[in-house]
Amino acid sequence: MSIPEGSSLSEKIERIKGAIAEKEKVLVAFSGGVDSTTLAALAFEVLGDNVLAVTLDSCAIPQSELEDAKRTAKQIGIRHTVLEHDMLSDEMIRQNDQDRCYYCKKLVMKTLKDVMDREGLNVLVEGTNASEITGRRPGWAAINEAGDLVLTPYTEFDVTKKEVRQIARHLGLEVADKVSNACLLSRLPYGAEVTNASLRRIESAEDFLLSLGITHVRVREHDGIARIEVLPADFPVVHEKRDELLSRFKELGYSYVTLDMEGFRSGSMDEVL
Repeated sequence: MSIPEGSSLSEKIERIKGAIAEKEKVLVAFSGGVDSTTLAALAFEVLGDNVLAVTLDSCAIPQSELEDAKRTAKQIGIRHTVLEHDMLSDEMIRQNDQDRCYYCKKLVMKTLKDVMDREGLNVLVEGTNASEITGRRPGWAAINEAGDLVLTPYTEFDVTKKEVRQIARHLGLEVADKVSNACLLSRLPYGAEVTNASLRRIESAEDFLLSLGITHVRVREHDGIARIEVLPADFPVVHEKRDELLSRFKELGYSYVTLDMEGFRSGSMDEVL
């Protein structure tokens, strides 16, 4: 996909690259999703080895996503490191109240700031896009509190999720159409204690559904109940694999298994707030 010179999106790309270039040496928070990958590719284009992409390996991230991040970084050619990140060491994250994302983002930025100091980097480049900052966003509040420590080019230059995908296609990135994912903690209701065991169980349950060829998947866990969210078009797949699915989910420890008739939707745990 080519983006015409002088177009609004072309101008946004140049502004992003210019803002990153001004920082000279940067760290990119790199999950391997379309937002961070596109940002990393643009940063690498203007700063080369003065960019370090960092992926945090925590219990909140499925291992498949971690492997995707490693592979994608290699495709870009960017310097990349993976750090173990014990997010459950933070009691406020384990308690999982409505401001969990705030405490999580604060811990992430502290961890990445330590890397920046060791590596002599000037700013943390972060991939929140302009489509993500409406409504209740505790994590975004934490980013704003960080001030000049963090550069968020997509929000600064009003780049939406759709535009990020357009830029990714323009750059020839394989992740351009990758399904968006959220951390595994978003599968738990607020107030439910976060444990490594619960997150691994959710990951295994979602891996099973993904193995059926279903691309949009959430398994929400409610005190022994698995609430499955998939697109309505994939309901027949779930029904067809019912016996196999029940066997696997019971094996994982779920007492009850349900299919959410509203289907897949991001942020469904926030609907009760």
